[in-house]
Amino acid sequence: MTTIDEIRDNFELLDEWDDRYRYVIELGRTLEPMPEAEHSAANKVNGCVSQVWLQKLVDCDGGVPILKYRGDSDAHIVRGLVAIVLSLYSGRTPREILDTDAIAVFNEFGFRDHLTPQRSNGLRSMVERIKTDAREALAEAS
Repeated sequence: MTTIDEIRDNFELLDEWDDRYRYVIELGRTLEPMPEAEHSAANKVNGCVSQVWLQKLVDCDGGVPILKYRGDSDAHIVRGLVAIVLSLYSGRTPREILDTDAIAVFNEFGFRDHLTPQRSNGLRSMVERIKTDAREALAEAS
């Protein structure tokens, strides 16, 4: 998976938004395939205009939960946005997830000005879903 720092560096190299959109779509093509059985109501992210699914996988590393995700969407650009969200959050501890401000990263990338309000709401819904998972994992660990 591409790291958030690599994505940030690549965004800086692309001046035109058409090129950035193509890059986001390309990121979506790099997502690990999500098993069809995981395209379930339980994994569906509410609040997204496109269909979006996030499958949570929990590993415990010395008693500290690590939240990993697989994601998918039925829309190419949204699938790329899923890839960016997962590069930011997947493989992190609940505390790291809660301490990461995804909206600041999305604003840094220029998404506020270049995504439709519906896509922006969908991004926030994905982030909130992952942060809810992190809060639940912290509560279970204590």
